[in-house]
Amino acid sequence: MRRQRNVARVVSFVVIGMCLLAASALAQNCPELVGRWPYGPSFAVAVSGDFAYFGSGTMMMVADVSYPSAPAVVGGVALPDLPQFITVDGGYAYVADWSAGLRVINVSTPSAPVEVGFLDTPGFAMSVAVSAGYAYVADDQGGFRVIDVSDPYHPEEVGSLQTPPYAHGVAVSGSYAYVPVLTAGLSVIDVSTPSDPRQVGFAYFPCDAHEVAVSGGYAFIADGDHGLRVFNVSAPSNPVQVGLLDLSGDAYGVKVAGSYAYVAALASGLHVIDVTAPALPFEAGFLETPGAGAGDVAIAGGYAYVADGYAGLRVIDVSEPTAPTASGFIDVPGAAYGVAVAGGYAYAAYHRNEGLSSDGLRVFDANTPSAPMEVGSVETPGSAWSVALSVGHAYVADGSQGLRVIDTTAPSAPNEVGAVDTPGTAYGVAVAGSFGYVADGSQGLRVIDVSSPAAPVEVGAVDTPGVAYGVAVAGSFGYVADGSQGLRVIDVSIPLEVGFVDTPGVAYGVAVSGGYAYVADGSQGLRVIDVNTPSVPVGIAFVDTPGVAYGVAVSGGYAYVADGGKGLRVIDVSTPSAPVEVGFYDLFGALGGVAGGMLGVAISSGYVFAAGGDAGMYVFAECGGVVFTDGFESGDTSAWSATVP
Repeated sequence: MRRQRNVARVVSFVVIGMCLLAASALAQNCPELVGRWPYGPSFAVAVSGDFAYFGSGTMMMVADVSYPSAPAVVGGVALPDLPQFITVDGGYAYVADWSAGLRVINVSTPSAPVEVGFLDTPGFAMSVAVSAGYAYVADDQGGFRVIDVSDPYHPEEVGSLQTPPYAHGVAVSGSYAYVPVLTAGLSVIDVSTPSDPRQVGFAYFPCDAHEVAVSGGYAFIADGDHGLRVFNVSAPSNPVQVGLLDLSGDAYGVKVAGSYAYVAALASGLHVIDVTAPALPFEAGFLETPGAGAGDVAIAGGYAYVADGYAGLRVIDVSEPTAPTASGFIDVPGAAYGVAVAGGYAYAAYHRNEGLSSDGLRVFDANTPSAPMEVGSVETPGSAWSVALSVGHAYVADGSQGLRVIDTTAPSAPNEVGAVDTPGTAYGVAVAGSFGYVADGSQGLRVIDVSSPAAPVEVGAVDTPGVAYGVAVAGSFGYVADGSQGLRVIDVSIPLEVGFVDTPGVAYGVAVSGGYAYVADGSQGLRVIDVNTPSVPVGIAFVDTPGVAYGVAVSGGYAYVADGGKGLRVIDVSTPSAPVEVGFYDLFGALGGVAGGMLGVAISSGYVFAAGGDAGMYVFAECGGVVFTDGFESGDTSAWSATVP
């Protein structure tokens, strides 16, 4: 396949990532968010003039695409949730920001985008169209919302219509809005009076409908695994399906330009459909994108711009529709799964979907916790799930590629110096003294001699009965979070299992402090286990957190639980037998991507670092300390705006 000159323009995370916050103040709420590194996969894209606007984690990035083969990031603004759809109108970008509703960004200076207004819709904002001073939002279970944006600084809802569940897309043509409803069909809504939207037509079909584009009296619907549907809407009160084309992937995004529909179809990439005869659509060309996550597409000047999940923004030359050709791209990070902190630096384990190029270990200067800055990275061959630190080295649990040993004596230039290919899937890792302990999935606990980091060697193993996801070591005992088999206690001097507690959930993570083990037990929250006698561990208490508990860290009488889409939960464990939740930071349910929510947590020097999956890394002040007020929780994210000159 002919491939044009590809010029990668990796997002300038070091510069743009300095999300500076306001001055410090005494803590009144716990935990208090003080800093973020909010980059991740891309799910939305729009193009206006010489600029592309695309999501990366919870960022809306701005790229100069005047040279499509060499797109370059020029600015960005952080938002609360993962952008699902972006449209640009009159110097403003309107972002459907999932659980954070509609966000309005002033992009009149593309290198300095600033959020100027927002409206938190009742559902989950999936798509937005703007016409004549109104924004029309497809709000998932919240139905159809009409928002007056004639004053972009003060958006105001003026009308709504409860559609069947779930409203996922919207396009406006003339006095009508066309809304694909995920489980029902196509709703046609009269918006001639925006304050009183009324459904005037509906076409039922068994569907998985997402986006819609309207052109020339036809509505083109990206209908998931059903492909592309074409409806004649010349009579809005009577939409009639006239065409259907099955595609090799799940149709998610669609745009129409001229006689072609361009469909972003997740794993199968970009499909170019000839719709000259709308009743007889046929595929003219396609290009498989590398991210296996093509979820949105924009068309401008003979190029298609595809939001390709973990492969970022892909620019495709479609000047010859029958032979689309890759032209340029902007890379983005994967999802943050684990984090460890030492010496003023945070080390985060990132990875992408299976089958994609790996990500690996990213190193952040965290000496200014309000502005963590990436200073180095090293790609690992597998899927980096977690990381542990010891004496100038990072030990990465790298999925199918076992344990990787990274020299971090120069944090800006980490490099792999050794590895052990464990027999299972390395999910968790701990290091104590001269030994590394790997939670190796179905292969239990592996004991690795790392006295010579460049030549690690396995010296023992215990095949636990479950799936080993996490491990902590205290004294001569290892504590393994063993999935559905609860907590297993291993005498690592032998090694040999000496005790266990069968927890009711799925044990993903574990921390040990003061004779107690704290288990992140999936949907069953935090379990507290007395391990003062390791051979006779006893469950003594629990807190049923609202999400899925994946990770836990303990400090100063508090357990900090990474609770998936329910964010970070803070549990007072000063009396281990009577734990109580005393605070939380809700992620707005940031689950728009494959890896949503808090997945891992670490504590250092008064700060709590949380791996937030697709939403990147979060930094909180440890409870009882000094925090920074930033206005983020109130919805005012202006302090999070970041630009490059």
